[in-house]
Amino acid sequence: MGSNPPSFHPQGPGYDEPGYSPEILPPGGAAPPPQRPRRNWWAAAPATYVLIGINVAVFVLMTLRGVSFYNPNSDQLLSWGADQAGKVLVDGDWWRLFTAMFVHVGIVHLGMNMWCLWNLGLLAEPLMGSFGVIAVYLLTGTAGNMLSIAHNVILPVHENGYAIYPVGAGASGAVFGIAGALIVLLKSSRLPVPPNELKKLRRSVIMFAAINLVIPIAVNYGADALHAGLKIDYMAHIGGCACGLLFAAPMVPRIGSPRNVFSVRLRTTIGIVLGVLVLFAFFLAQLPR
Repeated sequence: MGSNPPSFHPQGPGYDEPGYSPEILPPGGAAPPPQRPRRNWWAAAPATYVLIGINVAVFVLMTLRGVSFYNPNSDQLLSWGADQAGKVLVDGDWWRLFTAMFVHVGIVHLGMNMWCLWNLGLLAEPLMGSFGVIAVYLLTGTAGNMLSIAHNVILPVHENGYAIYPVGAGASGAVFGIAGALIVLLKSSRLPVPPNELKKLRRSVIMFAAINLVIPIAVNYGADALHAGLKIDYMAHIGGCACGLLFAAPMVPRIGSPRNVFSVRLRTTIGIVLGVLVLFAFFLAQLPR
């Protein structure tokens, strides 16, 4: 995101006109300012690329250790940190709420999530900074996993009289969290962007979230009809998006805001969301299972 200044020759306008002398200053007596160098791809969104790199690295390690490239099974996913209600609430593996957002169910799942993370991250990082992107990814991804577990415990799937808890994995909850935060931040009047352009950007993010919340429900309905085992965890999407909206509500965008105001709002936001997640964890721990 962002714009670059109009390009110009370092010797000033008119350098190629007949009789032009580079020693003569242009009208006004001041030399033109030097052209600002373009930032490289890494400097534009380092946190986004770090998160993508971690996800890809985990997937590569999984495949090198024998995990299926296309369709890993539940045991393979659990051994690498995927979450499951029984593992979290009965065995006490709360760390899975964090690790599950870096584990993916095959190359297609990874590719789709990383594509979305790349597009949303490049848009979000100028607005909330690198630390903000990492914070929203981790917090909203955790929130999505927590809501998914709550749903699986409250409304479990039964098989032969026993509750079956599905395995959950993937960065989609965190991706939806970034989308939720963007929906709020792109409404800010502080951004030095024409209102019509902001509306277009915001509308596109809202459409992304809406479409990708509806599609999983339809896919799961079809999977039930066909008795297929693999389903999309749309509750993680909803939880991540809702937490992203909460995350951005107290914030101001980094662009157009004083640095100290942005820093205070970001720290306040992280504290609020952490407090909500701790309370939600206590709620989960009390659920009958």
